[in-house]
Amino acid sequence: MNKTNYQRELDRLIDQLDESGEHTKTLLLHSCCAPCSSYCIEYLSQYFIITVFYYNPNLYPDDEYRHRSSEQKRLIGEMKTKYPVSYIDENFDSSEFYTAVQGLEKEPEGGMRCKKCFELRLSKTAEKAAQLHFDYFSTTLTISPLKDAQLLNKIGCEMGKKYGVLFLPSDFKKKNGYKRSIELSREYGLYRQDYCGCVFSKMERDMKNRV
Repeated sequence: MNKTNYQRELDRLIDQLDESGEHTKTLLLHSCCAPCSSYCIEYLSQYFIITVFYYNPNLYPDDEYRHRSSEQKRLIGEMKTKYPVSYIDENFDSSEFYTAVQGLEKEPEGGMRCKKCFELRLSKTAEKAAQLHFDYFSTTLTISPLKDAQLLNKIGCEMGKKYGVLFLPSDFKKKNGYKRSIELSREYGLYRQDYCGCVFSKMERDMKNRV
């Protein structure tokens, strides 16, 4: 089955917006962490007025959430961008994640549990974007080489249709996006975690470290 080149779709959409001469569009950008968002913000803030939406009830432990959230706010405050970037930190309630993935605790990383987690976070982002009348919503998750961009874009489009707001397609790892995020993380001295975020990915990380 042919895969969609979502980065090409994003480039085409940006070209169309430039040609239209309309006002700068607003974007609610779900972020998983500061390092992943660094390149996405640098890139997208040339074309959109961005609000970073920090909604990650999957994070474990609570201190990890606070640390990553703090780094996200610091990055936004320090980055120089063409258009302004603001921040929304959604209330942290880990029970939302555990309810969403109930029965999938033994799934491997990248399996059905991760799909449910993506659906949870993108659903909340789409809902918030519709409530606040954003032109688009998207997520930084596609920058990770370990995340399935095809799946994430499919879920994003589904949630956009559900809540009546446009999903901005992406595959941010393309065009050396992931490499650039590492460079920016180094430049801003960002905390880079070594596990995805949830208790299950942490346990998997810990097991590998013991081998």
